[in-house]
Amino acid sequence: MGNAFPEEVLEHVLSFIDSHSDRNSVSLVCKAWYEADRWSRRRLFIGNCYAVNPPIVIRRFGDIRSLTIKGKPHFADYNWVPNGWGANAYPWISAMAEVYPALEELRLKRMVVSDEALELIGKKFRNLRVLVLCYCEEFSTDGLAYIAANCRNLRVLDLCDSEVDDLGGNWISHFPDSFTSLESLNISCLDSELRFSALERLLVRCPNLKSLRLNHTVALESLAMLLEKAPQLMDLGTGLFMSDPQPDVYSRLAGAFARCKELKSLSGLRAVAPSYLPAVYPICRGLTSLNLSYASIRCPDLIKLLHHCQNLQRLWVLDYIEDRGLEVLASSCKDLKELRVFPSDPYEPEQNITLTEQGLVSVAIGCPKLRSVLYFCRQMSNAALLTIARSQPNLTHFRLCLIEPKCPDYITHGPFDEGFGSIVEHCKDLKRLSLSGFITDRVFQYIGTHAKKLEMLSLAFAGDSDLGLHYVLSGCKSLRKLEIRECPFGDSALVTNALKLETMRSLWMSSCRVSYGACKLLAQKMPRLNVEVVDERGPPDSRSDECPVENLYIYRTLAGPRMDTPTFVWTMNAKSTRNFSPQ
Repeated sequence: MGNAFPEEVLEHVLSFIDSHSDRNSVSLVCKAWYEADRWSRRRLFIGNCYAVNPPIVIRRFGDIRSLTIKGKPHFADYNWVPNGWGANAYPWISAMAEVYPALEELRLKRMVVSDEALELIGKKFRNLRVLVLCYCEEFSTDGLAYIAANCRNLRVLDLCDSEVDDLGGNWISHFPDSFTSLESLNISCLDSELRFSALERLLVRCPNLKSLRLNHTVALESLAMLLEKAPQLMDLGTGLFMSDPQPDVYSRLAGAFARCKELKSLSGLRAVAPSYLPAVYPICRGLTSLNLSYASIRCPDLIKLLHHCQNLQRLWVLDYIEDRGLEVLASSCKDLKELRVFPSDPYEPEQNITLTEQGLVSVAIGCPKLRSVLYFCRQMSNAALLTIARSQPNLTHFRLCLIEPKCPDYITHGPFDEGFGSIVEHCKDLKRLSLSGFITDRVFQYIGTHAKKLEMLSLAFAGDSDLGLHYVLSGCKSLRKLEIRECPFGDSALVTNALKLETMRSLWMSSCRVSYGACKLLAQKMPRLNVEVVDERGPPDSRSDECPVENLYIYRTLAGPRMDTPTFVWTMNAKSTRNFSPQ
């Protein structure tokens, strides 16, 4: 089949395939297509930095220009992965620097990035245009200064939610006076006050800057000055949105916003002073994305704002929006595709906030284009979930997070089996699902039967027995990532469905009923899986084989056991296995 086309033609055709999964599928057709993919692929996505290693990548691909690597499991976002677990970026950067000096784009997520690594990036990747460090840690503003001084072609610098050792705001002045290429800058995670004059000069020098996300130290007066220098912005993240009432400040700010005719996305707005909020009204009609997840705007002011945002497609907001605000959203924003509602204070049970299932039902009924939901609330009912499922059969992402674990349907006081069952039965294209509340094994039977396109499932405090996990692993044919916390799932379902684990990217289990002996048995049965026990109580072999482990991380790998395990991570292997029978 591969011989039907000259190599040059086949490589040219493959260059039009952007999907990483499609490129992987193409490379499996035959040897000729494998070789064509090998020499023509320019973009590489690695979903787990321990699934392969740099030598494997280098042997297969000759000229990578864009590289994306993910490190720690997703649960690390909630501090459920111990500090020091791993995912060091330096070995990858060091190896890539020798083979791919023409690398143009580097995106790292949940990885440990040292200043030494950033210095190496600035020294070796002279043509680097995109650097994204998302949820990364252990680097400082000294490393950023080296990037600024040496990456002369940089277009994107994005520090999305990274933990940075902020040594001061002077690093921004290290961009040379000849630097003009910047198109996107996200420094919202930094703490120190930036050197404003240097930031202002940078904006003036970069006429193609389209995205700017500032940190909380940028005051309203400074924001107005920056907007006057960059009216071409399409994406803006503000700093503090408050000041003492000053008519001249308000007037200048409103005028600056009014001149930003291209603005489509707005975020930030930390500590909002309601009297200044009308300053953004002139640009609201053009907004398609509004992120208020750090904005303490109360319901009445949110309602006024939403009345001006009739073309929103994405809204992230705190529970201050309440049911009333979501009803306004449903009636005003008919193009809404994504809604995320976060808790303002999940540890305060007696909040004077009225956010219930009714707000989500209103949006489900009123927004016909809705595809993605993340919703934190304190009460839910099966009737509401059934209405949502019937109103939104095209949902692809549905994540419901009830603040109180194992809370039941507040009307019937029973489990949410029928409600979540209706979600997976009606929403045939569902790819990501998170469950919470009182749930029995029956809901997992629904999931295994109906959720054939589900790729990622997150569970906590759910289920009755091993049977629930068995339903999921045996039924969800497309499942790639499974995250489980404090569920009564143990050995039998894992060992019985061991072959399924080899088709998935990863499985993470915390505080479940998986025994040390079952972990060893899995490693014996499935040598192409890395079975890692993450246990801070000490060596698991100091306890009996029947003793449950704290955390279990299983992932497929071509590289074998990793060599950088800390003292609380143990990789199981066939040699450590003794006679053991799962219960």
